[in-house]
Amino acid sequence: MVSAMDPGYFESMYAESADPWGFDERWYERRKYALTLAALPRPHYRRAFEPGCSIGVLTAQLARRCDRVVATDVVSGAVERARDRLRREGVAGRVELCLASLVGPWPPGTFDLVVFSEVLYYLTPAELGTTLNRAVDSLEDGGTLIAVHWQHHVPEYPQTGRAVHDAIAATDGLDPAGSYRDTDFHLDVYTRGPVPSVAAADGLS
Repeated sequence: MVSAMDPGYFESMYAESADPWGFDERWYERRKYALTLAALPRPHYRRAFEPGCSIGVLTAQLARRCDRVVATDVVSGAVERARDRLRREGVAGRVELCLASLVGPWPPGTFDLVVFSEVLYYLTPAELGTTLNRAVDSLEDGGTLIAVHWQHHVPEYPQTGRAVHDAIAATDGLDPAGSYRDTDFHLDVYTRGPVPSVAAADGLS
């Protein structure tokens, strides 16, 4: 079984391919990222945290919506590929890349955006509960938490995407702000405490 605490599985994936999940090539991934960014209720964020950033495809897009992004991964090769991408795309100055596990120490400080993109089902239920509590504690009042996960069963993952999103929904301190689900993935948006709708914030309601 894959564990977020054991990077060996991920290192073997990157040893076989520079982009093992096809983040750069697959329409599934491009569409998912577009929906993820469109679901964010704010046009701009101060400081985001993206654990499990892989080769930085989503990271680069988040950097265009954030003053600062803290992005981490457990595979050094993936972090270096992400670094190269961010330089090519001209957003490296906005991103702090770190080699770190989601279940290890979190970056210091607070965030107004936490992004869990295809990472939480690598955690055991106990690790997931701890991680979600840490996310709430690190999220500023009114901040956004967005979670996106594959919905099909993967035998080697400790949990399913459905179980992960059920756990997030049951976490104290988060208010639902939006959701999208299809056959392949589930996207949920939460805020730390209730906030006005996007239309209300724009003076439309």
